[in-house]
Amino acid sequence: MPSFTDQLGRTIILDHPPLRIISLVPSQTELLYHLGANVVGITKFCVHPAAWFRALPRVGGTKDIHQAKIAALHPDLIIANKEENDRHQIEALAVQYPVWVSDVHNLTDALAMIRSVGELVGKPQKAHALAASIEKGFNELKPLTHPLRIAYFIWRNPWMTAGGDTFIHDMLQCCGFINLFSTQSRYPTFDPAALTNCDLVLLSSEPYPFRDKHIAEIQNLLPGVIVRLVDGELFSWYGSRLLQAPLYFRHLLAGLASPS
Repeated sequence: MPSFTDQLGRTIILDHPPLRIISLVPSQTELLYHLGANVVGITKFCVHPAAWFRALPRVGGTKDIHQAKIAALHPDLIIANKEENDRHQIEALAVQYPVWVSDVHNLTDALAMIRSVGELVGKPQKAHALAASIEKGFNELKPLTHPLRIAYFIWRNPWMTAGGDTFIHDMLQCCGFINLFSTQSRYPTFDPAALTNCDLVLLSSEPYPFRDKHIAEIQNLLPGVIVRLVDGELFSWYGSRLLQAPLYFRHLLAGLASPS
């Protein structure tokens, strides 16, 4: 029987191509849709594609999974992620079902995940073509010639940012930004007023819904610093949405090079 190794080095065995997949990760749900996989359950945060969000059963949140709802769907494969899902819940599910877990920190990991998921769900050619298109887009992305020192805000009260071991950090590097929190792990809290050497603040649309009103708040804290709202999905979703990221980044960088 075919065996598959996930990004944690765990091996699962599938005795047939999966026909009842549950996805516990929003960006990977969108990837499965792009590949044409057979998905029967998602989380309440799997908002793309809209058709699946409206129609498919939801099994809870990414860190608050309802075991009974999963059992009722009789999955033959569950796809999860090390960071986005709760380890103890995933370990409990893995006792009963094949669970494939991704672990994505950078673009290289994301491309490997896409190819692996394609093999896993019986769509290898489509997955490899997708990964090649994403890779081409990023290879053509020209980063800033004069890098800006930046902080990427993901939360307010307390203020939180993206550290150097996150996928967001890798996307910032692709743009030519210097992440002021590159030496810190995950999503550290900080005091914005202490950012004395910051050129640019990016306010993400998720998980905290930063809006125009927050721009003035940050500019009051950091006079002279450029502040921009950005689409958090294009900095943090590591599935098929990466097709859209290079063009979005080009427009962002062009706006910074020639501010209106």
